[in-house]
Amino acid sequence: MRANQAQLRIATMARVLGVSPSGFYAWRQRERSARERSDEALTARMRAIHAHSRGSYGAPRIQAELAEQGLAVSRKRVARVMRQAGLAGVSRRKGPRTTRRDAQARPAPDLVEREFHADAPDRLWVADITYVPTLAGFLYLAIVLDVFSRRVVGWAMAGHLRTELVLDALGMAVEQRRPGSVIHHSEQGCQYTSFAFGERCRRWGVVPSMGSVGDCFDDAMAESFFATLECELLDRTHFHDHHQARRAIFEFIEGWYNPHRRHRGLGQQSPMAFERSYQDAA
Repeated sequence: MRANQAQLRIATMARVLGVSPSGFYAWRQRERSARERSDEALTARMRAIHAHSRGSYGAPRIQAELAEQGLAVSRKRVARVMRQAGLAGVSRRKGPRTTRRDAQARPAPDLVEREFHADAPDRLWVADITYVPTLAGFLYLAIVLDVFSRRVVGWAMAGHLRTELVLDALGMAVEQRRPGSVIHHSEQGCQYTSFAFGERCRRWGVVPSMGSVGDCFDDAMAESFFATLECELLDRTHFHDHHQARRAIFEFIEGWYNPHRRHRGLGQQSPMAFERSYQDAA
């Protein structure tokens, strides 16, 4: 009735709805409840968190962000306020393959055997490639991800799928992290089974490992990052050219994902925060 009182008479609306005009006026003059005032303040905080997450966070990560701000709120209440405010997280997509096996190449042995756990940084890296659609054609992104912290430690982008793409990503990871000895696990794509890639691994002291053919679990951690990238950036943005896509992906990885994005598997910490916690405890 309040929303329509400028267009309709109160008495008319009250008669249609089966209520009394006096009841409406009494309700309008009544002070808002403590719960309504609390929900309004909570909604403002949640809108700010949701906006900072680029509209990607759902109830679990918003609840974790509120907890870090010193506000303990139940998951059910967060979900209820999100529904009332029209806030929602994002969902994920599937795409075509970007790595293909070279039947003539000899793959590296599987040194991981689906045990994707590491008790310290730079013990185990996983790597993969995805595609980024633009109006100027596909841009390809290769990443190297540290299993310990889910941090993207190396990445490279190019308009091709040649071996140089994964070499650039690995080179960035080695330059940034300077590992003593690290296992690099990937699929059996021709980029990773090439002679040039094996030679570069030997030169840098990186131990290559490759999963079995057609096993979706062997690259699940890298695919999880790609799914996050796709649903939180790629599916919500139309890139005109490779330059625009490169800039957006760089900002997503280095400005959002590594330093800020919370992960359930890390106790709702970001990759960089998780590494800092490990270093502080060491």
